[in-house]
Amino acid sequence: MNDHRIVGIHVTNRATAAGRVQEILSEFGRNIRTRLGMHDVHEEGASPNALILIEAVGSHQEIDALSDELRRLPGIQVQSMFFSHPE
Repeated sequence: MNDHRIVGIHVTNRATAAGRVQEILSEFGRNIRTRLGMHDVHEEGASPNALILIEAVGSHQEIDALSDELRRLPGIQVQSMFFSHPE
């Protein structure tokens, strides 16, 4: 299957959530093909917010489980995009 599923993770308080988010991403490491993390950096320091984009692989159930685990954390928003390619 050549479908693509992108999971966007918005972290609203990196200082308190980053460790647990990392643990969950490590638990589902076999389902992550590509990972990109972004946050603003300015003279006063780094932004408390972050955005992580994941190119997910595996069954829909596995990716849904990853998203559900992340959604249980306070201050975390998760959204998915799915692109299906014709055979």
